[in-house]
Amino acid sequence: MNVTATELNRRTIPSADFGRVTVFFGEKNGKYPDANQVIVRGSDTQAAFDTPVVANYIGPEFDRSDVVILGHVHEDHMAALHRLPNAPIHVHEADLAAAQSWEGLRAAYGSDESYVADMLARFQRDFFYVPRPDAIGYEDGAVWELGGSRVRAFHMPGHTAGHCVLLVEPEGVAFIGDIDLSGFGPYYGDASSSLADFRRTLARVADIPAKVWVTSHHRGVYTDREHFLRDLAAYTKTLDTREQRLVELLRESPKTPAQLVECRLLYPPGHQDLWVVDAETRSISAHLREMLGAGKVQVDESGVYRLG
Repeated sequence: MNVTATELNRRTIPSADFGRVTVFFGEKNGKYPDANQVIVRGSDTQAAFDTPVVANYIGPEFDRSDVVILGHVHEDHMAALHRLPNAPIHVHEADLAAAQSWEGLRAAYGSDESYVADMLARFQRDFFYVPRPDAIGYEDGAVWELGGSRVRAFHMPGHTAGHCVLLVEPEGVAFIGDIDLSGFGPYYGDASSSLADFRRTLARVADIPAKVWVTSHHRGVYTDREHFLRDLAAYTKTLDTREQRLVELLRESPKTPAQLVECRLLYPPGHQDLWVVDAETRSISAHLREMLGAGKVQVDESGVYRLG
């Protein structure tokens, strides 16, 4: 018997169904640079949540999507937008400029001029990157009626300024995006990121009325609330672990932010990539601002930090 390309793709890409919702799992359970693809099949409209690398290999089940709702804007969530040139692209208004142009995305990242050309080339090569100047902004609480199912947006910033959780009703499937509950912990290293917002988001996300939680990366799908809450608590605790790491580094000796960056907070010591220094600098600076406000550290006129 001949096997069509659609059948082959459907068999080789692991998936899980929850009523009208299908989750297609990216390579290694959606580990970056891939992610997990959510598709919602309403009786009137089919919606795709984000468009990761795996979406390029799903076939017609993805390509027939009528609308794309982006939970947030990063290169790995835009990797199959090129396959849907005529579909409306909806993105939270705080991430809208990042979806509409390369300059907007670059500004959201806060990328340094020294590597921006290399970063763009990598995104075009590895993520089929194309901007979408036609992208449409949405607000917190936005609802999309798909026929038999609806999607509701909950603004949950921190990872990006416009990061949202997308809840499918009545199925109760929450796509929590890059609140990915990974061992790495929360990422807030962009110019548009916020550690304070991420803390508030992590305190709120469990209140969303869901029965299933889908992450973009790593974990995939949770169907047990207790398991979800345990992993959410461990993920949240990473923020305290990072602060304690800074305390230990400053206990060794007073340091400038640049010296702390050399020690690394997010990544292993010595880890290099185009944006690592920028991401480390912004993340460390966010923690230092919190610690300074709490009286845990002091800073002198030379920009040297020491324990308070």
